[in-house]
Amino acid sequence: MSQIDYASLVKEDRVHTSLYTDPEIFEEEFDRIFNSTWVWVAHVSHIPNKNDWITTYVGKQPVIVNRDKDGVVRVMLNRCRHRGATICEAKKGNAPGFVCPYHAWTYGVDGSLKGLPLPKGYKDFDKSEYGLVNLRVESYNGLIFATFNENAPPLEEFLGRARPWIDLFMKQGGGYPVKVLGEHKFTFPGNWKIQLENTTDAYHFPIVHKSFLSSLDGDTSELFSFMDAGGYVEDLGNGHSVMVMIPELVDLEENLDEPVPERFAALAEDLRQDHSEEEVRRIVRAVTGSGFNVNLFPNLACSMAFFRVLRPLSVDQTEIRHIAIGMDGGPAAANRARLRLHEHFQGPMGFGTPDDAEAWERVQRGSQAGEDNVWIMLNRGEDKTESNAGDVTAETGMRAAYQMWKRMMVQ
Repeated sequence: MSQIDYASLVKEDRVHTSLYTDPEIFEEEFDRIFNSTWVWVAHVSHIPNKNDWITTYVGKQPVIVNRDKDGVVRVMLNRCRHRGATICEAKKGNAPGFVCPYHAWTYGVDGSLKGLPLPKGYKDFDKSEYGLVNLRVESYNGLIFATFNENAPPLEEFLGRARPWIDLFMKQGGGYPVKVLGEHKFTFPGNWKIQLENTTDAYHFPIVHKSFLSSLDGDTSELFSFMDAGGYVEDLGNGHSVMVMIPELVDLEENLDEPVPERFAALAEDLRQDHSEEEVRRIVRAVTGSGFNVNLFPNLACSMAFFRVLRPLSVDQTEIRHIAIGMDGGPAAANRARLRLHEHFQGPMGFGTPDDAEAWERVQRGSQAGEDNVWIMLNRGEDKTESNAGDVTAETGMRAAYQMWKRMMVQ
């Protein structure tokens, strides 16, 4: 049992630097957080067909996310019940079952053990006792979550006041279902909570992303000048938060009578060949992306126009996935436009990702300095916490995440 006093490490307005640097704290986080609460694993469009599967992780533990022959979504440990080998190594596939490559134990898409070579070599062997381990699975508006904790509250209760924001985020389908378009993955040398903080940190934007802002045309640059545009950050409970940067893009189905922005004029003209004017305006507005970021504790951000997924690797190593999203069945031209916008900021050669990653690395490196100054300050906008909201540069979202962290680590 850990002797660390977790309650003392998180104050109302600051957290202790050891949350970034202590390997013991890091290991405890898997048991108390990632193995105990709802963790995002996939979007429904990752597995659209029966027998589709992908591989991913819940905390440290490798899992298979699949849709079985009855259309039921399952999340199962990616571990053969015989000698522990992973069943699947590829990122995705479609198969009517799973065969362990080591000794050919064969499992159905529901995880049940169907067969094994030379079964007479076992005494009193009951196959029903050796199926793949299934996790508890629930979904909300296309987002699939899994947990090891059978006593966790229902997913909708856990998401709570974040649900309306998820609903707004999913309007990016522009009248079509949302689907994943592709992703890129990278690691940075820093603790996972450094990235968790970043999703609702607008304070850094005009400083760290100066090169991005200088690359924009006049109208787009004005759109991203959101420091005094009425934005805010709100604590949504259970560690979740929302940062509204561009209020006029909160609901993408509003203001459809607004003129089409000049930068999308060519796209709109292309769309008019096959769509009504109302559909054109809805699609073009969806291409823009939402005007907010939603942080879903502990591992998912619905960030303006993409999913950002974090996975802790070690106390000072974190894997990040940026998943582009688009319109399932929507016009190819609109999906291409969304991908180009994604590449401009979040792509591996974009303006945003490299600058963010350097800032995160510097935080981890700087956390090694000093013996007396051991606190990370989260007090910006603290005077606005009575309403659980603050201006767009407030650190409200970070305080929300760390209060949930403390709640889970102390219990």
